[in-house]
Amino acid sequence: MNISENSRVWIYQANRILIQDEELAILEMLNNFTTGWLAHGHALAALGEVLHHQFIVLSVDEEVAGATGCSIDKSVNLMKEIEQKFNLNLFDRFRIAYRQHKDVLNCSKEEFDELIKSGQISKETLVFNNLINKRHEMQTAWEIPLKDSWHSRVFLF
Repeated sequence: MNISENSRVWIYQANRILIQDEELAILEMLNNFTTGWLAHGHALAALGEVLHHQFIVLSVDEEVAGATGCSIDKSVNLMKEIEQKFNLNLFDRFRIAYRQHKDVLNCSKEEFDELIKSGQISKETLVFNNLINKRHEMQTAWEIPLKDSWHSRVFLF
């Protein structure tokens, strides 16, 4: 689906890397959900995808129809269903994803702090800012140096 760069996004990060069969099954669940996703009876122009084998991204083109509280609740329920079915945690906001060379890894806040202390993570390490809310920000503000992200307020250097 061709979706506007101004679309609203929600990013859910898994607590582990997904295997291919899990990704395919999750993509099927996302496709089934987005094709029938409604807000007050209006079909939402939506897209669900899995990126870097660990991020589940939902996008809604609100220029077509805006997501409402009830429709957002339905998407959260889908994420809870995915969590349960695949034994994942998608709601740990202190799970940190970062880039190490070409790999995208994730770890707990405590593990990330240890990586900083050991010098394996620096202010220049690219981290993922899952708080963005527009699709165009995925190109400019999702993967940014640690020093420029909200993470830098949590971790001391």
